[in-house]
Amino acid sequence: MRSLHRREFLHRAGLGFGGLALNAMLARDGFGATGTESAYVPPGGSPQFAPKAKSVIWLFMRGGVSHMESFDPKPALNQYADKSIPETPFASVLDPEKRKKVRVVVVNDANGQQRTKIYPLQTGFRKYGKSGIEVSDWFPHIGSCVDDLAVIRSMWTTDDNHGAQVQFHSGRHMLDPRVPTIGAWVNYGLGTLNENLPQFINMGPRFFDPRDGHYLGPAYDAVKLKVDPKNPLDYAKPEIAMDATEQKLGFDLMSRLNRLNQSRYPGDAALDARIKSYELAYRMQMAVPETIDFSKESEATKELYGLDQEETRPFGEQLLAARRFVERGVRFIQIMHGDGAAGAWDQHSKLKEMHSKLAMQVDRPIAGLLKDLKQRGLLEETLVVFGTEFGRTPGSQGADGRDHHPYGFSVWMAGGGIKGGIVHGSTDELGYHAVESPHYVTDLHATLLHQMGLHAHHLEVPGHKRLEVDFGEVIREIV
Repeated sequence: MRSLHRREFLHRAGLGFGGLALNAMLARDGFGATGTESAYVPPGGSPQFAPKAKSVIWLFMRGGVSHMESFDPKPALNQYADKSIPETPFASVLDPEKRKKVRVVVVNDANGQQRTKIYPLQTGFRKYGKSGIEVSDWFPHIGSCVDDLAVIRSMWTTDDNHGAQVQFHSGRHMLDPRVPTIGAWVNYGLGTLNENLPQFINMGPRFFDPRDGHYLGPAYDAVKLKVDPKNPLDYAKPEIAMDATEQKLGFDLMSRLNRLNQSRYPGDAALDARIKSYELAYRMQMAVPETIDFSKESEATKELYGLDQEETRPFGEQLLAARRFVERGVRFIQIMHGDGAAGAWDQHSKLKEMHSKLAMQVDRPIAGLLKDLKQRGLLEETLVVFGTEFGRTPGSQGADGRDHHPYGFSVWMAGGGIKGGIVHGSTDELGYHAVESPHYVTDLHATLLHQMGLHAHHLEVPGHKRLEVDFGEVIREIV
């Protein structure tokens, strides 16, 4: 029988957790993927000042949710439906000087009559809660939670294609050199709250850039998980069938061999880090499946997340898993909704049909998450973010769709010390430009970091200069 290398033995024993997880484990001890000492030491371990939030649940709708059919009602679209923008009292929205106010570069803004023909609202709105904030009829369950939300109606970005998904997470245009995402910076800046679980998790589809750490290293990439207790993490299952007793025997043997080497080489810090990482790998292998096992959750809780309906079950399971990860101390849970390269929310046609269907998939689970966190006392220390890469145009594209629109769109935040029941910023009467308190996407990042007890300007790495726009500014009005 041929001898097995240690790496192969670990893989067969079920400890080969793959690059992302293993690198994350080694990083906690200051080592990179190669096991050599890192050129810098991350500040992780504790916040820089008193935090309001311990964890983040980041909900991202891939493709571009129409702000005008979700959280930013524009009655003027109905009043001037089927007219071109120059035929309305709001023709000035096409003025280049307007665009300068939000520092957006526009290419072919008015590309023909068809693209500037005003498309009426495809759904109604109603006021919710004590705050009376208007929310689309496609999101009634989220509307019932509106007094816990800070709706930001004045976001803008510069990428008019779906690379804006990269920009929303990193602050940089997709054509720029890649830089760490907001989840990676939180991972880098804060220590773990649970040594048995990853501190940065992604669930759901990614396309344009599946990495997060970039120059921080793969240690700061999200660990990709699936809501499948039998196989939640790639490379986490033993290659050959073995029960828990056999698996533990293999792990114990490997641990003894490592510690024999450690006694021979007591000054080998890399070996010491690897021993700790393998021990953590074993604990993660036990902890992750338990976390996404919902068998002990009540039927009422499952119903709250929509697990009783086919349309809402997939997203609801991810959000219920997110709550369970938060309870166990995971710092950043990133959940992507919308399959396909561009993302399912990209409605150049059939907007009413598709947006209403997609909203049905996420509305009840998101409201369930907010209510569940609140009743458990977790919303106060958990920051929930609802985002998308850009909005949709006030003009029609084709007969029944809207095009990409980066000049003004909506997101919202809840929990983690964020004021509830408020609207901040606004777009113009047509929803074209962010005109009041415009915020570039990194302002959202800066606000999130602030609530986590981190100062964006303190998160830098020697040899990698960040631009001022990378840091953003805290949106003080909502904290």
